[in-house]
Amino acid sequence: MTPGTIVCVDDDPNVLASLRDLLSNNLGDGVDIEFAECGEEALDVLEELKEDGRPFSVVVSDYIMPQMRGDDLLIEIHNKSPETVTIMLTGQSDMNGVRRAINQANLYRFIEKPFNNEDLLLTVRSALAAFNQERALHVQNANLKKANDVLASLSRELSDTRDVTILAMASLAESRDSDTGNHIRRTQFYIKAIAEHLRSHPRFQDHLDDKNIDLLFKSAPLHDIGKVGIPDRILLKPGKLTFEEFEIMKTHAAIGKEVIEAAEKNMGMEIEFLRFAKEIAYNHHEKWDGSGYPRGLSGDAIPISARLMALADVYDALISRRVYKEGMSHEKAMGIIMEGRGKHFDPDVVDAAFSLEDDLQAIARRFMDSDEELHAKAQQMAEKA
Repeated sequence: MTPGTIVCVDDDPNVLASLRDLLSNNLGDGVDIEFAECGEEALDVLEELKEDGRPFSVVVSDYIMPQMRGDDLLIEIHNKSPETVTIMLTGQSDMNGVRRAINQANLYRFIEKPFNNEDLLLTVRSALAAFNQERALHVQNANLKKANDVLASLSRELSDTRDVTILAMASLAESRDSDTGNHIRRTQFYIKAIAEHLRSHPRFQDHLDDKNIDLLFKSAPLHDIGKVGIPDRILLKPGKLTFEEFEIMKTHAAIGKEVIEAAEKNMGMEIEFLRFAKEIAYNHHEKWDGSGYPRGLSGDAIPISARLMALADVYDALISRRVYKEGMSHEKAMGIIMEGRGKHFDPDVVDAAFSLEDDLQAIARRFMDSDEELHAKAQQMAEKA
């Protein structure tokens, strides 16, 4: 997300020169600074920025100026762009204009002239941070709302269309990244096979009955629903993510949980099969040794549903062809799974997977991605790039 643009407005050329030196030398790269000597010129600058698609993050305006006063200017800017953060400079003791700007333009802060450089610089930096935080929150909320709307509308007929609803919601996430719909089907059946194998195991028998295995199977496609909240530039990046990009990518686990919770809240009830969906979405990147995310859970603190998905998801990622890579052999993938036994994965879940090697390979073959499906996914990604 770009830092945006600061617009400084003052009819005194000396003040503008001071602002230019102070802000240009201290705000760093990526922050654009524009200057105007009156309110009318400032509005012209803001219109040009808007046409260029550049957000005007912060406006620093004098109060007493010819033709258009600072409070009038900030009120007009607020009406056109409510997200812009406004700061007023004033050498007047009359607070009427300041109060008016606070009430009608959501004034962030006023600073008396002559201003203290450190005080002004701190205020501008704080205003930039507030603007970018609000933008990020707006984008995330918009994505959450979009996904929540899909969840809520599909869930109205939950009793008759549960399976269709789940797959449609999962397709919303699948359509955003490099996975095909077959990834959803494969992981569903991997989880079911492993859960059925473990149902008589002492550590799992109290949890994996017929009903819960069925709920796990139905819920598994929602494991990556949170990707609806991740920007395309990160989600579709073919190469390795930077540290900052990976930190954003990691938020999809929490977003997935929030999306499902929001749907339940809108419906006014907790839905049984979505309990597993929330567990899986939120926890399937946790690791047995505690080195995963988002909470760093370890061992049995990780829900069983998420432990099963962790292995299924990694196994499928290793063996499956993607738009940007070839899949590796089953044998090599299972070698990596074994290396993760007791580190990434629950040891008993790994042992179950090795007891089911023929079944896992049969599922992979049954739902293998065709050349046509991969080509269609590549075209879809190219259109979004």
